[in-house]
Amino acid sequence: MENVTFALALVLGSGFAAAKLAQFLRLPAVTGYICAGIALGPSGLDLITTDIIENKLGHFTQIALMLIAFGIGEHLEFKKLRYTVKSVGFISICESSLTFVLVGIGIFLILFFGHNPQLNWNLTDYASIALLLGAVAIATAPASTLHVIREIKASGPMTTTLMQVVVINNALAIITFGVILSLVNQFLSGPIEPALQPIFTILLGSFSEIIASLLMGVFTGLLIDFIINRLKHRSEMLIAGLSLLLLCGETARIMEFSPLLAGIAAGFIIVNRDLRDVRLFRLLNSFEPPIHVLFFALAGAHLDITSFSVAGWLGLGYFLFRAAGKYLGARLGARLTETSHAVRNNIGLALIPQAGIAIGLIFLIHEAPGLEIYTPTITTVILAGIFLSELVGPICTKHAMETAGEAVAIKGETKKKDRRVSRDICPLPWQKDDLHLVPWTWERLEQVENPAGEVLFGVSHLEAVGGLTRIATILAHNYRAVPVAVKVLPFDPSLDQIEILEETQDLFSNAIDEAFCMGYRLETLTVQSEYIANGILEAAELGKTRIILLGHPMTKGTQRLKRVVEEVAARATCPVMVVRFAGVLHTERILVALTSTRELNDLEDMITALSSIGRHKITLFYMMPPDTPENDVEEARKKLFDWTEKSTVTSAIQCQVVTTEARLESITDEAKYHDLIVMAASPSQGIKRIFFGSLAESVAQNCHKNILMVHNKKKS
Repeated sequence: MENVTFALALVLGSGFAAAKLAQFLRLPAVTGYICAGIALGPSGLDLITTDIIENKLGHFTQIALMLIAFGIGEHLEFKKLRYTVKSVGFISICESSLTFVLVGIGIFLILFFGHNPQLNWNLTDYASIALLLGAVAIATAPASTLHVIREIKASGPMTTTLMQVVVINNALAIITFGVILSLVNQFLSGPIEPALQPIFTILLGSFSEIIASLLMGVFTGLLIDFIINRLKHRSEMLIAGLSLLLLCGETARIMEFSPLLAGIAAGFIIVNRDLRDVRLFRLLNSFEPPIHVLFFALAGAHLDITSFSVAGWLGLGYFLFRAAGKYLGARLGARLTETSHAVRNNIGLALIPQAGIAIGLIFLIHEAPGLEIYTPTITTVILAGIFLSELVGPICTKHAMETAGEAVAIKGETKKKDRRVSRDICPLPWQKDDLHLVPWTWERLEQVENPAGEVLFGVSHLEAVGGLTRIATILAHNYRAVPVAVKVLPFDPSLDQIEILEETQDLFSNAIDEAFCMGYRLETLTVQSEYIANGILEAAELGKTRIILLGHPMTKGTQRLKRVVEEVAARATCPVMVVRFAGVLHTERILVALTSTRELNDLEDMITALSSIGRHKITLFYMMPPDTPENDVEEARKKLFDWTEKSTVTSAIQCQVVTTEARLESITDEAKYHDLIVMAASPSQGIKRIFFGSLAESVAQNCHKNILMVHNKKKS
């Protein structure tokens, strides 16, 4: 295939599909990218030729490496380094040394006992190959490691230590390789008396390369920081920052310095400046995904599966000895410095990936005079090791981060315990975040003797009952009504009816306890129906229902429950409120997000109910298009003030009118200073929902805050 644009589309599309499949199998996305590259490259369908990989799409590899290096620098913050410098140093030295020793000895023994008479090699040849492979084995793949960390949003001591070890590890790999290359040249040229001179020269050259690369990165970081802080628009920041980074990387490459170290130094300088302006990191994070797909897919296309069969025991031995050296060496270094068990037991496993720098060292071996007889063997062995490391390594890294408890994806997981949960903390396993329901501390409410209706809420999850009961009781107090918990029982005779009744009793028991703590008597109701939505609507028709309250399911695989919410909202004759829990349930600081002043008519009862108990601060946050004239903005602000004067809300109200290009981003940013978001939900269904979407649903999916969405078909 010679069409570069088509090849680009094919790589991106295949990488995306493979990453989704990998995530479905609970594998890192980078494993999917690499597999997609192998399938498309010369080892697979050969749709992406070697010429396209190396000459036409190879530029993306250089761009990705520079961005990855810059991202690593963000993890090297002084305030974190001062706590880990000792452990990082010991871990890096121990794992690098043991990896070098194990790979060197292991490869030597395999060559010695698996002697091939056709090669006519002697012990010096075996030792030369073993030493070179041992030096290359020290290098770790920063790209795979960083990508996995970002994918699972890992953070903590293990993550910080890992990124610092990777940086030092690769610097040690460059130095060690330079020394070993000098020694091998001496072996091949025979006994030389002034042997120390070449070693000293190569050491000086390696240190000079490292220092020059770091100085270039420091200068670039200072220049970026100087320019970025004088720009106002994020697009300008991205253009200026990206151009300077790429210029730094290419200059380093031309001058035969290390672009990786230069990029790391640039990121290090920016994150440690007094201003600590990290906006460029965030901008590049949104720019990087397609570049990363290309980088890893092309890396996979580079891998030649046949090299593994050619390398045989050498390739497998290289991979296994290297993995053992990384794991055992890192564990030893962590034990010597008495690091935490999470770091000690897992960091070695996270160091198994290997790619970019190892491939770069192969090129240096190719260019070294006198090593021509070794390059075919060394190249196939390293490529076979990289093939295995890049397939297995990211999986090991992900497993290590999860085992250490630093992957966001599992931080909220809790083991299933007794059916009766604590009254103080209610983990909510049916959504991404946890609901923490603190005990009721405000004054007990006074229930009216002759209620004017009912506030009906559905219960189905034991862990969410407390939060739903609290919101329903607050609403009932405002409406002078009685809260009613409804459980829809299925018709299915194949289900264990005793278990269903026990579960229902548990749900009602928790709800009654919560309402009692607030001063209210809760009523309970069971309805038998084939469909949950029909059962809730039938219950609502039995009395004077003022409002229906439902829980918002958040995780994947809950489309059936979401359809229940949408159907009830579409068919109910009274307002329907959907609550999405996230974190601690507080209502003191309420953000009312508006796209129209008319929405206040739908939300007034809700705002009044929430603010009638305790002290609250309410922010009316009205968003308008960015090109709205100033007169219209002022008119909208006046309408908000007029509403506050006429409303029955007694809490302090702040009015904000903003013009924004992105409503979701504006709400998310403003929500950081609030406990609860209240919004009017879009009434659109079906095709209209597909085309126009729902802002409230998007906020619920993307904002880590408790949110109340009010569906009210009686628009004013």
